[in-house]
Amino acid sequence: MSLIQVGLADKTKEIDPSLLQAVAAALNIQVTRDLPQFWNVKATVMALQSATKIPAGVWPVFLVKKLPPGEGGFHLDKHNQPYSKVIASPDSDEWTVDASHEVLEMLVDPYGNRLQNSTSIEIQKGKIVDGTGEFAYLVEACDPCEADDYVYPIQGVSVSDFITPHFYDPVVTPGTRYSFTGAIKAPRQILPGGYISWVNQQTDEMQQLLWVDPSKPPVIRDLGPASGSSLREWIDLGMRKQTGKATVRIPEEKRKKPALSERNLAKRQALEEIAVARAKRY
Repeated sequence: MSLIQVGLADKTKEIDPSLLQAVAAALNIQVTRDLPQFWNVKATVMALQSATKIPAGVWPVFLVKKLPPGEGGFHLDKHNQPYSKVIASPDSDEWTVDASHEVLEMLVDPYGNRLQNSTSIEIQKGKIVDGTGEFAYLVEACDPCEADDYVYPIQGVSVSDFITPHFYDPVVTPGTRYSFTGAIKAPRQILPGGYISWVNQQTDEMQQLLWVDPSKPPVIRDLGPASGSSLREWIDLGMRKQTGKATVRIPEEKRKKPALSERNLAKRQALEEIAVARAKRY
């Protein structure tokens, strides 16, 4: 299995270089320690010195100030190689979760077309339940658990939870993890703030279960026939048209957990102090 290299590149020119390095280091731990426990992936993540130089073979994740109208976060270049764009601002560290999200999904399904058959789902009395049919689900590793309530920290950096292949199992089995953090407790469970997309093989069209507001029940949308070379790119574009962004983010006042930015900053500062102290010992 060949090694995939992912590079974070700051096009905003406003992100603190030390934070960019810390995020790249955290994502590198995530893709080398956590992701391979469940997905057959061999990859590394680095911080690129400049967004004007992308080394050969590196899949870039660009940090940008905004996305142009009609663009989502995931893209394929003219040679059908993946790259991503993440909105980032020096005023907030929330972009680290989105960067993690994009990196993980890029590695699990590089071209955005991976489908996995499993039991269909439907909504009954506001709750998500298994149906009697079968859908071909688009494998988007972070979408079902993408809300900030389910992130976890690595060295003072918030990263996204992600599903495991058992997410598509037919039934619940004891001791099985359906997402890395364990937040997802059963196959095909969509957490508040998450979503999932699939091909309805009876109609040959795309559908999506979307749970934007946890105070309201989830909804199923008919998306129609897909077009283009990548289902995920097409879905991201649809999400941007629907919600104004390629991912769903629960408003801070509705999150179960407080913002992690202050705690993460304190952790990074402590690690910085440790690094300085250790260097003096050599």
